[in-house]
Amino acid sequence: MKITPTIRAELEQYLKQEGLSMMEFGHIAGMNRGIVSSIVSGNKSMSVNQIDRITEAMGLPEGYFYNLFIENYIIIDTPPNMRRIEPFLYRCAELDKLDAIRRVVGTIMDNLLYSPKLFDMAEVLLAQGRHDAALLFYEGVAETEKYQHSERLAICQYRMFTIQVGDDQSRNLKAATLFEPYIERLDEMDQLDALKDLANVYRSLRKWDKVEEMAGQMRGKAEVQYSIKHQQKNRKNREHEKETRNPLFGYIAYADLLCASVCEAQGDYQQALLYTYAYANLDWVKETDEDTQHWVNLFSQWAEGNTYVNKLLSGDVSVLPDYVEYIAATSTANENEKLSKLLNVMIAANRYEIDVDDVLSRFETNINSFAHLPTSSDIYTQQVIPDYFAWFGYEMAHYYLHRVKYSDGFKYLMYAMVKSHIISNETYFINCIGLFMRFQVHATPEIKTEFSNLIEKVWLSNVEKNGIVNRCE
Repeated sequence: MKITPTIRAELEQYLKQEGLSMMEFGHIAGMNRGIVSSIVSGNKSMSVNQIDRITEAMGLPEGYFYNLFIENYIIIDTPPNMRRIEPFLYRCAELDKLDAIRRVVGTIMDNLLYSPKLFDMAEVLLAQGRHDAALLFYEGVAETEKYQHSERLAICQYRMFTIQVGDDQSRNLKAATLFEPYIERLDEMDQLDALKDLANVYRSLRKWDKVEEMAGQMRGKAEVQYSIKHQQKNRKNREHEKETRNPLFGYIAYADLLCASVCEAQGDYQQALLYTYAYANLDWVKETDEDTQHWVNLFSQWAEGNTYVNKLLSGDVSVLPDYVEYIAATSTANENEKLSKLLNVMIAANRYEIDVDDVLSRFETNINSFAHLPTSSDIYTQQVIPDYFAWFGYEMAHYYLHRVKYSDGFKYLMYAMVKSHIISNETYFINCIGLFMRFQVHATPEIKTEFSNLIEKVWLSNVEKNGIVNRCE
């Protein structure tokens, strides 16, 4: 039978090795002699704070004894002692000791009674920005409550979805698919935010049928809630009701914006314009406060730009000068907006063979800064914008290569390939390969080497991720 070592034994051995008395060690560790004596004799359990003091006094790395702490003081406790476990888990989160968190959560989550406490801790960690640690808590609670038809389970699934959404689009699709069935279990207000987040993820994945589905559900639910909000008999005691991230009317308008994007992607620009006119006209909104006016103005600005876009992409090149001035008027604080607008210019330029050299020259500084835009916790910015980076790079490469500006063309092509690989967008990556093959005769040896190295890197990454299966037919 294997005997588990103890922290007490490790400390006792250290004292003998260093020739330290309990009083001397206590002075070093900032603990009184009595506590040290009790720990060494085994008459006293330890807190995580004491473990940290002992670890530091022994000159060991932070968290060095955490696995032993779990063995010595957590696993053996029946029932688990949450007064000891809670501060330990928070400390593990601070030190990014995810394996320790996983062990403890797995140990105590056999009992549903601990779900509320673990859920509350996950919410605290999420608010602190410790997403990886919070995810382990949410996963533990979700696993324990998987047969419960509870709102808490749905919230866990929502949190897990938002935490897991990142650069990898294949992973994002999996996260969205797993979360979607839990939407109806959320609070009515949370459902609106969840549907909006899902729609934006599906939008970045170009799953237009799902975008349309999410938009339809969001509009229907938002219209019901907006109607309830403004019924005279229900206006009392509403100050304690849960709020959405954005004004209620905004979800109705945003549904139209999403549907417009679906139609635009499908080439139905006339229908896209009808949806655009719908969210441009918000005279039906009853609120008149400053926040409402802010959002009404935003939708009006978006509608103005998207009206230009749909006309431009349908072949009405006459709107290009006005659209360029509209882009120039976009606030410098929102470079993401400039990226999406310039992408539309490049799509139209390649589709209708328009010379936009003057436009590219005018916005050269903005274009060069796109690769350094700050990250955001907003799911739209997290998902749609990285997709636009890759797409924009491809359109720029297409434009320059077809205009015999090979140096610029290959620069943007390699940029687009890297971005496509990062977000795991196979369609963009394959399109880039096709474009390279068409113009490879004009590539310098350095570009050809860079291209080959990237292809090999992607191949090795794919092999490492999916493995190799040898088959004999």
